Amino acid sequence: MIKIACFVIGMIGTNCYLLEDEATGALAVIDPGDHCDELMKAIDDRGGKLDYILLTHGHYDHIIGAGELCDRYHPTVCASKQEVALIAEPSWNLSKKHGLTIQPFTVDKPLSDNETFLLGETEITFILTPGHTMGSGCYIADGCIFSGDTLFCTGIGRTDFPTSSMRDMMRSVSRLKNLKGDYDVYPGHDRFTTLDRERKYNPYMQ
Repeated sequence: MIKIACFVIGMIGTNCYLLEDEATGALAVIDPGDHCDELMKAIDDRGGKLDYILLTHGHYDHIIGAGELCDRYHPTVCASKQEVALIAEPSWNLSKKHGLTIQPFTVDKPLSDNETFLLGETEITFILTPGHTMGSGCYIADGCIFSGDTLFCTGIGRTDFPTSSMRDMMRSVSRLKNLKGDYDVYPGHDRFTTLDRERKYNPYMQ
């Protein structure tokens, strides 16, 4: 089982999630989109050991805070194999467009589609869901989907960026729709939802 805390951070309000495995206290941060004192305090209050940074994709508003967290806590950074190049390229990760500099960090664990790993005793599965970027993905754990900018409440992520593809996005949304059962959905921006709700109301899932 996991506990989830959400911190809305950065210039465009990215949802950054802190996951805690209840059995062991192991911690992971999903999409640290900027510096966040409250996030670091939460990590420190839980013992100051961060096991993972999990990146759904490489746009600046999901990765700017990763370098600082790496320097402070030395976690294992995960992202899809397909996204490693985008993370390192300022014109692709959109930092150049906004005149931003991203503190360098290394993707320690490039993930393959359907790859599974453990956060303490919690199993996390990464699934590749390209469309918003070529290497976008979702993390599935304990009945939850952390969907990044693939799936939003009654919407989807933009597909007009470098490496985006509307065709790939529609395939990815269909893949999520066809997962068995319901899930709580924690997107990269805006409000939380459920997969059953999106199956019913999201026009891209019809």
